[in-house]
Amino acid sequence: MQKRQIKENIYWMGAVDWDRRLFDSLIPLPDGTSYNAYLVEGSEKTALLDTVDPSMSDELMRQLDGVSRIDFIISNHAEQDHSGTIPRVLDRFPKAKVVSTPKAKQMLIDLLKIPESAFVTVTDGETLSLGDKTLKFIHTPWVHWPETMVTYLEEDRILFSCDFYGSHIASTDLYVTDQGRVYEAAKRYYAEVMMPFRSVIAKNIEKLKAYDPQIIAPSHGQIYDRPSWIMEAYRDWVIGPPKNTVVLPFVSMHDSTKQMVDHLVSALVENGVRVEPFNLVVTDIGKLAMALVDAGTVVIGTPCVLIGPHPIAAYAAFLANALRPKTKFLSIIGSYGWGGKTVETLAGMIPNLKVEVLEPVLCKGAPLEADFKALDVLAAAIAEKHKENDFI
Repeated sequence: MQKRQIKENIYWMGAVDWDRRLFDSLIPLPDGTSYNAYLVEGSEKTALLDTVDPSMSDELMRQLDGVSRIDFIISNHAEQDHSGTIPRVLDRFPKAKVVSTPKAKQMLIDLLKIPESAFVTVTDGETLSLGDKTLKFIHTPWVHWPETMVTYLEEDRILFSCDFYGSHIASTDLYVTDQGRVYEAAKRYYAEVMMPFRSVIAKNIEKLKAYDPQIIAPSHGQIYDRPSWIMEAYRDWVIGPPKNTVVLPFVSMHDSTKQMVDHLVSALVENGVRVEPFNLVVTDIGKLAMALVDAGTVVIGTPCVLIGPHPIAAYAAFLANALRPKTKFLSIIGSYGWGGKTVETLAGMIPNLKVEVLEPVLCKGAPLEADFKALDVLAAAIAEKHKENDFI
């Protein structure tokens, strides 16, 4: 694909990766992704903002064939899907300087072996003149690495946000055309990548309130030419209260735990609580992460395997602990054969979650009427907790 004009002397460059289905050997990419770089040509200097994943470097280099000079390579984030082609760009434009935060400089040296002499580091709020265009660098640590920044083009009011506000979508559309699709993809991206650093991201959102970008150009996904809705969505995901929703990841071996899950789902609905169950044997982990963004309560359903939870259920607990959602309540349901330490094991796996643990419901063998009644009590307790906390 050729470079595409955003505004006069401002271009999208990069590559669309239609076939990639896994990121970081972990994150599902059902819709592929893109690696967005941007070229800003000032009256005196030219800057390339970020590059592309090394697997797509040839495409970026072809787009640069008609570019006579690059004075600055802005590295907003050192991760290789953004920075990996910097060495090739430097080979072609050896006089260019790599502009980054001080922390990113050392990471880029470590990851890509870029010589220290190639760098110019910038402080928070520092500007760089390209002549008739001015780049302002705003440090946004932990979005989603400690060294990240965003770049604001003052005259054209474009925020080059790197991973902030990004979405994994492969598309030929330069701008957002299907807001619903992009909302879901951006929420998935936030849940999988950003949510663990929610408290710091809240501060970065407040920092960016001082700016009123007309365009947000992320490093993955489509460009926002009406960006207010994605900024508001982030405020809700990061700062807003949990919702009146129970997320229920579960696994069942001989149907006993599944019977309990089905009963609890029905009881919660009767109590006016929305439920999202996830059978972990077939679940898209990205969908589970998205659901955790809004969950008021998480209930893990698991049988006992030997003396502890099923390994897939343990993985779900580990994932929730790593993602650190704003969930307020947690419980555990399931079946065991002769005993075990399911509750103790799972509770010990979630130290990052600041939750109140509601009374678990565990049964020996297949559930009996008393077990179903205990699930009714749990459903009522969850509904009451949600009402007390004004979860909507």
